Amino acid sequence: MRIAKRYLFTALAVAVLLGAGGVAYWRFGRAVELPVAVVAQGAVAARVVGPGTVQARVPVTVSARVGSTVVEVLADVGDTVHAGQLLVRLDDRDLSARRGVVTGQQEALQRNTEGARAALVKAQADLELARSKQRRDAELLAQGYVSAAVLDASNAALGSAAAGVDIARATLAAREADARTLSQEARYSDAVLSNTRVAAPMEAVVVQRMAEVGSTTAPGTPLFKLVDPRSLWVATRVDEAVVGRLRPGQVASIRLRSGEVLPGKVARIARQSDAATRELEVHVAFDTVPERFAIDQEAEVRIDVGEDRGLRVPLAALTRDKTGRQGVLVIADGRTRFQPVETGGADAQQVLVRKGLAEGDTVAAVAAGLSANQRVRAATAPAR
Repeated sequence: MRIAKRYLFTALAVAVLLGAGGVAYWRFGRAVELPVAVVAQGAVAARVVGPGTVQARVPVTVSARVGSTVVEVLADVGDTVHAGQLLVRLDDRDLSARRGVVTGQQEALQRNTEGARAALVKAQADLELARSKQRRDAELLAQGYVSAAVLDASNAALGSAAAGVDIARATLAAREADARTLSQEARYSDAVLSNTRVAAPMEAVVVQRMAEVGSTTAPGTPLFKLVDPRSLWVATRVDEAVVGRLRPGQVASIRLRSGEVLPGKVARIARQSDAATRELEVHVAFDTVPERFAIDQEAEVRIDVGEDRGLRVPLAALTRDKTGRQGVLVIADGRTRFQPVETGGADAQQVLVRKGLAEGDTVAAVAAGLSANQRVRAATAPAR
């Protein structure tokens, strides 16, 4: 029995040793087949990347121009409105009454003006009659038929008639001036009254509604915010160090926070830098208006600015060690060795290495799943 136990313990020990050996071989002795890449000179597409927000080049805030109460709202957020389309109707009873008073004053003044005009005609007729009588009395005096006193009376009557004409003409002029004043007041009342009907100034999309039935407005109270979708762009900020590579018209891609990616072009590059951040604002216009958008929606902009050249490795070759340093796994003597690197520009496939590698070095093309000091062998001939 004691001999059997001894054999059993021996067998277990051998099994444990064989297992440990197998694990050690699997971990350190077996050569893992992997794709490799040779560090070589090359180019990668250069891009300027920056976060931004969706903005409208022509945002329009529709505001009330008179103080009143909102009685009807005819549009809502997301609606497409056309130029001249009625958006809000305000209570116009006070203004309509005021316009009615002005109309009544105009009618009364019109009658007074007509009376003044008739008085002028009468005064002119009286003047003509007085002038005729004065001439006749002057002739009769010369012939000795009337006395000088008669002619004096005729002269006085002629002067009075002339003064009457002047008075009538002045009265008519005053009435006509009053009519012009009332006409201006009527036009002003019409303009104010028209402001109770708020219309869209252009074809646009409603992005914000601030008016509700029953709310009270004052001159300047915002009612709606409209944007022309064709004027949408993304406002992003670019560091001064790279803004010199940007030009209007350069191709860009815009990734909205929703995940939608749309093409665009650089539309405007600011000439005023932020003194605190040393960045400039760059606007990238959409080539195609997004079906769904929101003002201030977050986005990421990538602007193609040409290409950068230098030593490059596959983007998948990058990895990090346990301390978080960025590097690649260099293949030397059949084993991997972690090599920290400094990288530059990158595209979807390749990344430039500024520091840490030399041309001709061989690295693991795909670092995922590998570790340092691991036996490896190239799966295929190294690709340059």
